[in-house]
Amino acid sequence: LAALLAASGADAFSGVAGLRMAAGEATTTQVKRNANFAKLQAGYLFPEIGRRRTEFLEKNPDADIISLGIGDTTQPIPEHILAGLVGGASKLGVKDTYSGYGAEQGKGDLREKIADKLYNGIIDADEVFVSDGAKCDVARLQFMFGPTVTSAVQDPSYPVYVDTSVMMGQTKLIDPERSQYEGIVYMPCNPDNGFFPDLKNTPRADVMYFCSPNNPTGAAATTEQLTELVEYCKEKGSILVFDAAYAPFIRTPGVPKSIFEVPGAKDVAIEVNSFSKYAGFTGVRLGWTVVPKNLKFSDGTLVRDDFNRVMTTCFNGASNIVQEGGMACLDDAGLAEIDALIEYYLGNAKIMREKLEAAGFTVHGGTDAPYIFVDLQGRSSWDMFNEVLEKANVVAIPGAGFGPGGEGFLRLSAFAPRDDCEKAMERIIDAGIAPVAE
Repeated sequence: LAALLAASGADAFSGVAGLRMAAGEATTTQVKRNANFAKLQAGYLFPEIGRRRTEFLEKNPDADIISLGIGDTTQPIPEHILAGLVGGASKLGVKDTYSGYGAEQGKGDLREKIADKLYNGIIDADEVFVSDGAKCDVARLQFMFGPTVTSAVQDPSYPVYVDTSVMMGQTKLIDPERSQYEGIVYMPCNPDNGFFPDLKNTPRADVMYFCSPNNPTGAAATTEQLTELVEYCKEKGSILVFDAAYAPFIRTPGVPKSIFEVPGAKDVAIEVNSFSKYAGFTGVRLGWTVVPKNLKFSDGTLVRDDFNRVMTTCFNGASNIVQEGGMACLDDAGLAEIDALIEYYLGNAKIMREKLEAAGFTVHGGTDAPYIFVDLQGRSSWDMFNEVLEKANVVAIPGAGFGPGGEGFLRLSAFAPRDDCEKAMERIIDAGIAPVAE
């Protein structure tokens, strides 16, 4: 080997270095790591929960774990919607119905159906961008907004808003005392303010992320609250990114399912949404984002045009098969199936909420959302996570994982099977887990 290397004159790949590489010894490149990733704290929340669950099972292999953690659907895709998916796959096996690349913005008939069936025509089909999910679209929006904007998030909030802001370079380092990143505006949302931010005392941000019904708190903002939010964005010249992924769970009359039900919202807002929780598409992957035609940047350019450029450059469109499933979702039969699924999960939430309240726990959510947000009355959320896992063999989500405002709370998901929800509540209560700090 040395002789061959010498003969080739490959100085950089000679001698001991060459033998080490041939032997498979690890090497490093000369490429610098993106410094923004070094700012991120630990791992993303949900994989970290999975890691702790796996670690517990390794030590307790006979444990019968019930997961009320990550909000993953468990009921099978209903018959009519499933037939749409199957039909979409079958079309690919026939020459006359085979399709390849489609429009990056989504099938025209699906965009029209979303605008008609879910928005009652208050938005136009060409304002709808079909995608592989709301989470992915939040990242695409961040890519469009770039590193120089300031973002505001509810505290607590779904981690993707904060983590993508950090990845894009919008922040400085995290303040270890506050557990907050410098450069992000945190809007406290807690029981004292009805889980709605005090906008009068909120510093301006370029982009505001707001989720209703909320993950993790389960709170659904009223028309009055959302009107105040839209007016605030108009006054400050901000863009509102409204996450409506849990909209079909709203049952309280008069509570908006879309930000575009609020007058003036099309001047300041973008809405992201997904079929994940509507129809059990968490593994199927289909969502959409609405970018109104009259939403503009400060220089007058259309936000929709830039988002379209992101989609056409970085995305080849949602799966043809999945979009056929989306079409079936929005048939009358599909919408009825979705409603039945939502009622099932809300039934779970009702059972969990009532059992915990009867046991002395203070709980929020679970009426217009599939999440129960348990107030731990001064207890550490990670300590409670560990206690519930060890004593009841139930996986929940510590509120601190959603930001410092979530400390002192535990989130429970109603997406488990009914029997598991009932059994989990019995285990927690029978284990004698205290609803208040001792």
